[in-house]
Amino acid sequence: MDILKSLGHPEEIYNLFKYKLGGCRAVMPKLDYSSCPRMAGVVGKSSVSFSVLKRYMSLRSSGASPRPVLALRGAASSLMRIPRAPPPTRAHPHPGLTVCFSGQESMSDSLRTCYAYLNQTSRSFAAVIQALDGELRHAVCIFYLVLRALDTLEDDMSLSAERKIPLLTHFHTCLYQPEWSFRESREKHRRVLEDFPTISVEFRSLGQQYREVISDVCRRMGEGMAEFLEKKINSMKEWDKYCHYVAGLVGVGLSRLFSASHLEDPEIGSDEELANSMGLFLQKTNIIRDYLEDQQEGRAFWPQEAWSQFSSRLEDFSDPLHLSSALSCLNLLVTDALRHLPDVIKYLSRLRNQSVFNFCAIPQVMAIATLSACYNNPQVFEGVVKIRKGQAVTLMMQATNISNVQSIVSQYTQQIQQKVPASDPSREQTLCVLNAIQEKTTCDLPSQTHSQTHAHSFSPLCVSAAGMLLAALSWQLLNTASDTHTESGR
Repeated sequence: MDILKSLGHPEEIYNLFKYKLGGCRAVMPKLDYSSCPRMAGVVGKSSVSFSVLKRYMSLRSSGASPRPVLALRGAASSLMRIPRAPPPTRAHPHPGLTVCFSGQESMSDSLRTCYAYLNQTSRSFAAVIQALDGELRHAVCIFYLVLRALDTLEDDMSLSAERKIPLLTHFHTCLYQPEWSFRESREKHRRVLEDFPTISVEFRSLGQQYREVISDVCRRMGEGMAEFLEKKINSMKEWDKYCHYVAGLVGVGLSRLFSASHLEDPEIGSDEELANSMGLFLQKTNIIRDYLEDQQEGRAFWPQEAWSQFSSRLEDFSDPLHLSSALSCLNLLVTDALRHLPDVIKYLSRLRNQSVFNFCAIPQVMAIATLSACYNNPQVFEGVVKIRKGQAVTLMMQATNISNVQSIVSQYTQQIQQKVPASDPSREQTLCVLNAIQEKTTCDLPSQTHSQTHAHSFSPLCVSAAGMLLAALSWQLLNTASDTHTESGR
């Protein structure tokens, strides 16, 4: 039961209640597919529900490996807002079919299908994509599905390298081939390949400024995937390069889409270094956390340059006899991932549209919380380290402006700092990186941030055991009431 896991964190219980009573709608509004007969059975519920958030909290997209993260996030310094973009005005073949986002919007049957595929295939970002403003929402949806199709090809182990490489390197050309589809895949999400004409027709319906970005990133990513298809990740530089291809390019593409929509300034799309860091921070977090799962499935994404300092074989880290060496390598990789955080904060501070800010900031704060949980934690080599759902809800509801994001980052970097072992081989490097992050989080940080961030925090001493029992019982009642409310609101 989610609330029981947060018993020692009363502020999380408060936010779980708040979220369950409708706090999620401020970030992820309702999306209704009920008026589309074609999608019957494809999407189970018609609203972005608590279950969607649970999938989002996993902090990785589904698939055979931690491939394209598709999760770049940005923050808006001082919450500089611009008017919400109006719904797209382009004509659709079936204007009578409508979908409810934050308001009514005419959509084609094929576009509805694309959003259904989005919810089917994205465990991480379906909800926040659907909360983006105006036509940017559609562009990012199609961008995600195109990369999901490319990723599905790359993940398919039933295809030989000789068959797969040309598919990857020429995949971007398929965007302009109306009838192209691929029916040989055995992957879980093969439907996006089998029904690729539905996706590509919506791609071709996008504005030229969006099409150019998606096609270019698809080309660059396909070439990068082909390069690493039969290549191991040896050096730290190669680790950065691999993460650039599968995640950094997603950040670059999203940033260019943000600027193309005019919801963000041109510098967001032109600064590829910062955009790349956004993707690398998320991807490295996934790779670090998923060590055991990847090992069990015969995959290896930890760079040899790192693990070979502590062991002759990467798989030895799952042996309790090698725990000390495993933790040393883990801490080294966490430190390497943390070096991207100053760029993340700088990127977020440039954003000015609230929906883009939420889209970009939420996964980043989830990532720093996850890294804090993973640092020097033997559980990484025994199972999957996850943050509490109450913790995730709290982060999601707080990470709506740059000051709060800075405070969150500061909080978790301090937690890591307190856990750095005196004998850790990377201790000095870790402390140096953490100090650099702390300087970035205190730069231009308003004096009232602390009180804002903790406005709803309560001392654990204030919450009695009887109160906790009452909260647990109330949570069950809220679940029932929430389900009733969802049914009546459809």
